[in-house]
This record gives sequence, structure tokens and C-alpha cells, in this order.
Amino acid sequence: MRHPALRIRLMSRSDERYVYGPVSSRRLGRSLGIDLVPFKTCSFDCVYCQLGRTTRKTLERREYVPSERIFADLERKLSSVSEFDYVGLAGSGEPTLHAGLGEIIRGIKRRTDKPVAVLTNGSLLGDRGVQEDLLDADVVMPSLDAGDARLFGYVNRPHPELDFWRVVDGLIEFRARFTKPVWLEVFLLSGVTGLKAEVEKIAALCRRIRPDRIQLNTVARPPAEDYAFPVSAKLLTMFAGLFDPTAEVIVEAETVAEPGFGNQTVPDGEILDLLRRRPSTALGVSTGLGIHINEAVKRLESLAARGEIRSTVRGGACFYKVVRTS
Repeated sequence: MRHPALRIRLMSRSDERYVYGPVSSRRLGRSLGIDLVPFKTCSFDCVYCQLGRTTRKTLERREYVPSERIFADLERKLSSVSEFDYVGLAGSGEPTLHAGLGEIIRGIKRRTDKPVAVLTNGSLLGDRGVQEDLLDADVVMPSLDAGDARLFGYVNRPHPELDFWRVVDGLIEFRARFTKPVWLEVFLLSGVTGLKAEVEKIAALCRRIRPDRIQLNTVARPPAEDYAFPVSAKLLTMFAGLFDPTAEVIVEAETVAEPGFGNQTVPDGEILDLLRRRPSTALGVSTGLGIHINEAVKRLESLAARGEIRSTVRGGACFYKVVRTS
């Protein structure tokens, strides 16, 4: 009999699930997540990424996952989950790398009336094909984590062919073309971009981009690099006033979220699917999947005892993430 910890490594691509959650967040409430690319396939390798270092840094747009598999998995999920606010294209890599992104967005909208949000690092928004693909989304949520090329290189560790000013111009061009909401996330690091002079540079660029919302964030989950430190809540509030419009502070604080109190249960696979894309506390699992907090704790302890997940403490909170064997 195979040890349960081998399930992840032995799972075939045809068995893999691409739809996960719901996930609970301050930005989107409860959202069903859809993962369009293999784990850590991205154009960036951000020092703060909660999923660790990028293993496949690329700018290649192609069909990483057949659309029909995504739709089949979405239909499976929709048959059992009805209470959520958004469908979020995010997951474990950069979603705009998927060449079938436009087809997928349109297919989602044929299957549910929930709005579709695309969470992107913004690196490819100057690409006309990406712009076309995103036109049917309901909200696009790009990021801008630095105000100059030097810190862009330090924080985001981009693909070598990405130029900072071309990325900024792409954000400006996309905003001018996209008529629906654009929510720009600015992720600040203590002692690096979390300095007044650096925030002012970013704020100046935001005035050129003209997003509908600007949302300040910082490290809350265990980051890829130990030297990525959070900015204090007091400083974030002060920095918010440097933006026009005034930015929102949206740091995810799972320790103050409302736990689930439902009597239902979910398969272990659903918990693992969530943790692969979003390391979470027991409270985060409870809130997202709608299971009782005591059930979440019991299940997480069981998965940890079997070696399928591991825990790490960050900011006084215990986060769980999947143990990867390949």
C-alpha cells in the first residue's frame, strides 16, 4: 500500500484539479479559484511570494492546460458549491501566460453568473493579445510593487526580457482600453519599498495608470525569502494617503476572520487543493471552505501527521502548506 504522502507525486495530469476553494479574502470575499498554469510558472520570481521561488520563469504564452479540463472541473465544483462572490483566475502562477485565457473567461461566464476577476502581476498587459483576452473579465487586478527599475529587479526578480518601463506603459495602455474596474495592488516591503520616498514614486506612476482602486498589501504569509519583512499597519495607513485616490489597506489577516460553523465536511483533496495555491491557517481553511473551525483543525492535524502538509509560524499565526515531492 502506498504511503499517502506519495499521492501528490503520483497524481496524473488527467486527475489534477484546477478549480479550488472557495478562498476567503479581503479583496474578493469568497472566491472560487482557477489555476491555469503549472505550479510556479511565472514571469516574476517575487521575494515575497507565499508559494516559494519560481521554478519556471517564462514569457511564453501557450495552452498549459486544455480548456475542456478546466471547464469539466468547474462544472464539478459548481455542482457542490453555490455560495461564493467571484471566480478568480489566479492560482500558482501567472494566469495571462495561458494562451486560451479569453476562451476560458467566456466559458466561465457561460456556466455561472458570478463575476470573473483576473489576478495578474501585470507584466504582460502591454501585449495586445493579452488585452483582447481580458476584455470579457469583470475586474482585472494587476500589481505594481516598485517605482523604479532597480527595485523592480530586486523585489519582483522578473524574466530578463522584461523592462520595467515597458511594464508600466503596458499597465497604462491596458487601463486606457479596459472599460471595467481595474484594482491595482501595491505590495510593500519593510526597509525596501516601504519607505516614504519609494512609495511616492509608486504613487506618481499610479496617477498615470489611473486604476479604479489602489490596494496596499504587505507580507502576511511565509514568503519565498526570509528577508521579505512586512510593513507595519501604522505605516501602511500613513502611506495610503500618498495615493490619489487614497489607497485601501487590504492586508489579509486570517487571525481576525470569521470562522465557518457549518456541519458539512469536504474531502481531503479539497483542502489540499486550497493549500497548494494558498498557504492558510486553520481559520482560513474554515472560512474559505465553510467547514466548522474544529473540523478544520482536526483535518489539518491529520494531514500533517500523514506528512502531506507542514506548518510554519509567521506573525504569531500557524500556516499550513502542501509538502511537494517533485
